[in-house]
Amino acid sequence: MKFTQTMLSSLNGIVSGGISVEDFTAITKINTIDSQKILDTYIQNEIGKKEENKYYFEDGDKLKAAVELIKNGAPLDEISIILNWRDFEGLVAEILYSKNFAIIKNLILTKPRMEIDVVGIRLGIALLIDCKHWKRYSASTLSMAVRKQIARTQHYISKTQGAIALPVIVTLYHDKIDFIDKVPIVPIFQFSSFVDEFYGNLDQMNAIGIK
Repeated sequence: MKFTQTMLSSLNGIVSGGISVEDFTAITKINTIDSQKILDTYIQNEIGKKEENKYYFEDGDKLKAAVELIKNGAPLDEISIILNWRDFEGLVAEILYSKNFAIIKNLILTKPRMEIDVVGIRLGIALLIDCKHWKRYSASTLSMAVRKQIARTQHYISKTQGAIALPVIVTLYHDKIDFIDKVPIVPIFQFSSFVDEFYGNLDQMNAIGIK
């Protein structure tokens, strides 16, 4: 999808449930003709679906559209103003679900209380994911996020007998997959391929619960 300021404005119209062209126009302040074209462009890019005269979007569709715009030159700072943490977590969960993972979002652990953004479980291994849609972050900030996610993963293992879990950080924008203390820092662009390949790379990661 080619980036334009109009496409940027259109992200505000990607809301869960059914929306008509007229509703989309009212939300985005984009004229009716362009609204129709933009909505059809989203459908062509497998973002949402059309039934009769309405367009239906799900959790994560706004972020899908935003990521495509980022790939095509959209300024990250402008995009990040429109996105929220729910959009980000929704896409991460959707990618895992599409790969036959069982999903838990916003899992609360107690004593001490900790929250895990997204848990994906398949073939006896849990991916415990901290979703960071920061537009900027320092190495020290990222290192602190990793330490906290390792602690959450250890807590999860203590509460889940026989579990094997892998702490993961997923970011909105990052050049490539990096590792801090064997914890993968995965840009959302590469998350799908990471999920496909991580089983073969467990020995390189901080898989907690493996004796």
